[in-house]
Amino acid sequence: MSIDAPRVIIADDSILIREGIRQVLREGGCEVVAVVGNITELEDALARTAQIDALVLDIRMPPTHTDEGMVMLEKLRASGSQLGVLILSMYSSPSLAIRAMTTGAGTGYLLKDRVTDGNSVVTAIKTVMTGGNVVDQEVVAQLISPTPLNPGIDDLTSRERLILQLMAEGQSNLAIATTLTISTKTVESHVGKIMDKLGIEISSVGHRRVLAVLSHLRSA
Repeated sequence: MSIDAPRVIIADDSILIREGIRQVLREGGCEVVAVVGNITELEDALARTAQIDALVLDIRMPPTHTDEGMVMLEKLRASGSQLGVLILSMYSSPSLAIRAMTTGAGTGYLLKDRVTDGNSVVTAIKTVMTGGNVVDQEVVAQLISPTPLNPGIDDLTSRERLILQLMAEGQSNLAIATTLTISTKTVESHVGKIMDKLGIEISSVGHRRVLAVLSHLRSA
């Protein structure tokens, strides 16, 4: 694994999107080792290519254009693969994001039409390849919106809601403290209050905490 030059496979049925992603990744220092347009080609590429760091994956691909990419992600995780997977989706869907994120660490969900900076894609790839999680901010905003089945959200203060959003984006306590210019102890205190209000048991593992939050808010 090379954090400076990740080896990446791109899987998307649109040639324009595939080539656009390829260009962005190359400019960002990534090595694109394969570009495929369907799941069969992806499985072949994964089988014959060594030392892959990350996979950029579309959700809806041939033959049915439903959830082939998501099924592939779930299949990879079920096999024990820790390959970093970045879903690039057309759909601002909390349910799809939760389905992706609950497969485990090293998973990201970004919206194609909100990617305006190639560096953000490269940064996301480097995050998932090292076991981190990434969720598009638009999807996060929907996840933390109050609903009748998420009454605890209404009890959060504005600062707690902001910290919850940063948590759902995959930031650690230290990263949140740096972002908000507060101490890690203050962040830990806020996190404890957030978990109490939402009825979620605190986990010391960053990505498990994010998945717990996303799972709790699955009705958003």
